[in-house]
Amino acid sequence: MKGQSLTHWQDGWIRFKGNRLSILGVCIIIFLVLVAIFGPYLSPYDYSDQSLEFKSLPPRLKIRKLKDGTYFYMDPVLTAFTVTEDGVLLEKIGKPEENLIGKRKIYTIDGEKVIVDYNKKPYKILNSKGEELEVYKNVRNKLHPFGTDDIGRDLCVRVIYGARISLIVGMVSTMVNLTIGVLYGAISGYAGGKTDIIMMRIREILSSIPRLLYVIILMLIFGSGLKTVTIVIGLTAWLGIAKMVRGQILSLKESEYVLAAKTAGASSWRIITKHLIPNTMGIIIIQVASSIPGAIFTEASLSFVGLGISAPQASWGTLSNEALPSLMTHPYKLFYPALAICLTVLAFNFIGKCRKHNQWCFI
Repeated sequence: MKGQSLTHWQDGWIRFKGNRLSILGVCIIIFLVLVAIFGPYLSPYDYSDQSLEFKSLPPRLKIRKLKDGTYFYMDPVLTAFTVTEDGVLLEKIGKPEENLIGKRKIYTIDGEKVIVDYNKKPYKILNSKGEELEVYKNVRNKLHPFGTDDIGRDLCVRVIYGARISLIVGMVSTMVNLTIGVLYGAISGYAGGKTDIIMMRIREILSSIPRLLYVIILMLIFGSGLKTVTIVIGLTAWLGIAKMVRGQILSLKESEYVLAAKTAGASSWRIITKHLIPNTMGIIIIQVASSIPGAIFTEASLSFVGLGISAPQASWGTLSNEALPSLMTHPYKLFYPALAICLTVLAFNFIGKCRKHNQWCFI
């Protein structure tokens, strides 16, 4: 029987489907893209909406029962909030009476006294009879599933909006560095001789400078912002792909189909773009899969040190930076953006490292 002949891409797709981690990576990326596009429209909050009344509230609330139908939550800085039994926040309780000598705060909730005794650690919460009020239930925060930040903005919608920023930066900057790197490496490899030597020496000089250093210098020159971050990362990440494409072109330019194209009168530009670059597509796909998480991580690093996306826009890096001062008291503020960065980087790495029998799927 004669077996069915498979094209290069069909064979690569079959091997790709056989790698469970790669399929998982694709599913995660599709999920993140859908959430980034449609998520903000499903939330009642905007990424910049503030509610100082409900600032620094966690995603889970340890509520206490004062009496039937009356529940409250006490945050780590001893501010009280009324809440329903299933976790819907109602209002912040007004300023309490405070006994600085006795180290007590007295709140009035629904006509009942609630005494916070912080004379000793851990503090105790008592009712008017002096009985300690234990945690009644640990419930999910229904209004803010990821909690709120230090000025009352909803972290869930900010993390979702941050996915937009981070994915745009990752994908657009990768396209920029891919275009520059592929053309630079292809021209250098095809031209050869002195042109190749000069172009590669320029690349080596640029690669000897730490990438983050000239990214920061360019950011200081051109300022911060989404467009600037995207372009700067794209302009500084093409060195690796240029070297790899050059190596592939050097091995392909003496092939018979290239000689046939020259004999037929094809121009050098047509040979590079129509014959040589398409045959380096395997290594380009791998580089794309590894460059996107690198760009996302670079943007997160820049935003973390204050050189990336400016307020009130939210990227995962700026959210991590904002969470740092309250890390010990409110660790959830760092957890969700850090988790989003990790999932995205892992997903693209799963695709880039798609292997079966130690071979790249599309090579």
